[in-house]
Amino acid sequence: MSHPPESELIYDWNRAGGAVFPARGRVEIDDETLRDGLQSPSVKSPSIDRKLRILHLMDALGIDSADIGLPGAGPHVVQTVTRLAREITECGLKVRPNCAARTVSADIVPIVEISQKVGIPIEVSCFIGSSPIRQYAEDWDLDRMLRLSEDAVALAVKEGLPVMYVTEDTTRAHPDHIRRMYTAAIRAGAQRVCVCDTVGHATPDGVRNLIRFVVDLVAGLDPDVKVDWHGHQDRGLGITNALWALEAGAHRVHACALGIGERVGNTPMDQLLVNLQLLGWIDRDLTRLNEYCEAVSEATGVPIPENYPVVGRDAFRTGTGVHAAAIMKARKKGDDWLADRVYSGVPAAMVGRTQVIEVGPMSGLSNVQCWLENHGLEPRTELVDAIFQRAKESDRILTDEEILSVVQRFTPAVVGSGS
Repeated sequence: MSHPPESELIYDWNRAGGAVFPARGRVEIDDETLRDGLQSPSVKSPSIDRKLRILHLMDALGIDSADIGLPGAGPHVVQTVTRLAREITECGLKVRPNCAARTVSADIVPIVEISQKVGIPIEVSCFIGSSPIRQYAEDWDLDRMLRLSEDAVALAVKEGLPVMYVTEDTTRAHPDHIRRMYTAAIRAGAQRVCVCDTVGHATPDGVRNLIRFVVDLVAGLDPDVKVDWHGHQDRGLGITNALWALEAGAHRVHACALGIGERVGNTPMDQLLVNLQLLGWIDRDLTRLNEYCEAVSEATGVPIPENYPVVGRDAFRTGTGVHAAAIMKARKKGDDWLADRVYSGVPAAMVGRTQVIEVGPMSGLSNVQCWLENHGLEPRTELVDAIFQRAKESDRILTDEEILSVVQRFTPAVVGSGS
């Protein structure tokens, strides 16, 4: 059954003042799960097999690039990074690899060697602190930092590798220092600069101010150089800041599955993808998003909270009577599109999930009827009433087993038929 146009059913206040778009048009996405994300103090290090599975899921979601490690950390990381890079080439994955490196040759040389061994360009993400507070704590001299930056970028460029110059704590750095550091890196051959909110300091206004400053700076040095945004969640602004960065002129934004990472974590990749899709800024197949998040959860030992957006157990689950009734009425119209949106801001089907109606103390008769129909059982009045009464006596959602025990009293033959 067809429904009226979407514009007649949903008045979108998000676009009421005029649709907003990313300044660069095309949005690029970098996945930091397998490197920056693993700096969380609560994760366990995934096996190589689990990392390979996650890499394939990144590719399936259309993620553009992925940080696959910091080879300068030692031989064990070199081995892992080599295996991941080889998987990209042997399986023809579209996701492009990058590797983190401090601005020292000891970190860059292993990336060069892996790239040559595997036969694929690996973007070198050279990082160095940029804020006055960091410089003071480390006893760093700006002139020395500039020399290190120039030498590191030049070394990678000489070996034919693309370079992203990453300034840690950019959101608390002085504009004169940012100008001098980016100028040095770009003149040495960096093809990207990455603005980092390393401690989650920035507000949306701060993001806009900083990104516009960097965009103007880069345009005057080399218009072909791209700008990245890397945000953290300390103020809970990761998603919002990433969107503002794209509006202000960033080409690529970074994120991690489930928002894992140092302290309270990085921008959550799953929520970022969903928001970008709903805004119309990307067009990706997100039906394996749940699988991606579950794979990362299993690999790192980080549980997915039940109320976590989009991929949490409760994301598309309701036990409330009014909500269930609306969904049921939509289904009776034969309109899956309508049923998936009438009480959901994120369509479940978009991420490979379905709306689930449960039975509990907040439920109405519609919940019971829907549950029975979904389990192939006739919603007879006396059965519906009995389950409804059982739900009202409970302090939580009933399990399938509890509902079936009521069903058994009326139709014993269904016991064991399950769902």
